[in-house]
Amino acid sequence: MKAYEACLNATSTAQAPWYVVPADNKKKARLIICQIGVDKMKELGMSYPTVDKERLKELQVIRKEL
Repeated sequence: MKAYEACLNATSTAQAPWYVVPADNKKKARLIICQIGVDKMKELGMSYPTVDKERLKELQVIRKEL
């Protein structure tokens, strides 16, 4: 157990952390993993880009061509 903890502590970083998820209940394990993914995606603070009127017209022309 000490070697396992030492390995996790040595390789887990703020940018690439390890998560220990109990695996005795697969449904709960999957929910935990999904929640970690959702939380991390929210931290990214992503949003759709804004499009000015000129670019919007250009995109509409391209859409018609497709």
